[in-house]
Amino acid sequence: MQKAYVHIAAIFSMIFWGFSFILSKTVFEYYTPLTTIFFRLVISSLFLLPLIKLTGQVEKIERNDLGLFIGGAFFNPFLYFIGENYGLNLASVSVAAIIIATIPVFTPFVAIKLFGEKLSVVNIFGLIISFAGLILILFNRHFELEASPAGLALLFLAVFSAVIYTVYIKKLTVKYKPITIITWQNLAGAIFFLPLFLVFDFKSVMQIEPSVITILSLVGLGILCSSAAYILFIYAIKHLGISKSNLYTNLIPVIASLAAFLILKEDFTPLKATGIVVVIIGVMLSQYDKTRKYMKRKKL
Repeated sequence: MQKAYVHIAAIFSMIFWGFSFILSKTVFEYYTPLTTIFFRLVISSLFLLPLIKLTGQVEKIERNDLGLFIGGAFFNPFLYFIGENYGLNLASVSVAAIIIATIPVFTPFVAIKLFGEKLSVVNIFGLIISFAGLILILFNRHFELEASPAGLALLFLAVFSAVIYTVYIKKLTVKYKPITIITWQNLAGAIFFLPLFLVFDFKSVMQIEPSVITILSLVGLGILCSSAAYILFIYAIKHLGISKSNLYTNLIPVIASLAAFLILKEDFTPLKATGIVVVIIGVMLSQYDKTRKYMKRKKL
């Protein structure tokens, strides 16, 4: 029974992350991406801080590690959310979701440089396939871009930020619980965004009367997407391992694209569907060696 709960937890975390693109698009109808990000991180922090206190999971952050926490928060959530949200504002949900899904494809290149990890022929093949899938998604049958160049550049900024963030997260997870890292980095991210929010959006936000749907979408982004999804995914990793859990992340662009088609009425052409499948295959191949090693350890 517990094994079933673990898989359910992993699936729900993917559903929350997949729907984060839909919820963000909904909030953008009233608020700018900057305000959306700031409120999302504030809501998440207000949820997570009492949670770690009530569950007795408060960990003291050592002074020597403050630089890692601040540096990590600069890349994710600060730079990552700037790229993802502003990119999403200029692109369709399916395009944004599939570009973000390529993060695991690029991560090994940082691991090679900094941690001495090796990249196999299968991994390289996965990278090539992912790029082929991206071309199918980013261009229509008339070879015209499906999103603005600025939107694509911002989305790849998010990918770059997430890849660099793995350097920080790899060091921090040696000493701290994942929920500790998530809580304090979301709070740090909110602090990073605070001056920008006060300078650029505060006055206009005071004049906006958001709809109930907008408020619920913001709460969903903060509690479900930036908090509960991470907690559920951490639970899955604890019982399934990192490699097996990461296979579930391939569901995110599928969920996001289908939800965008059904809820936002975005186009979902056969070419785009084919591109999504091709990218997911490429991502899985890029993770092949890690998954194979995990399976061998489980057999032992």
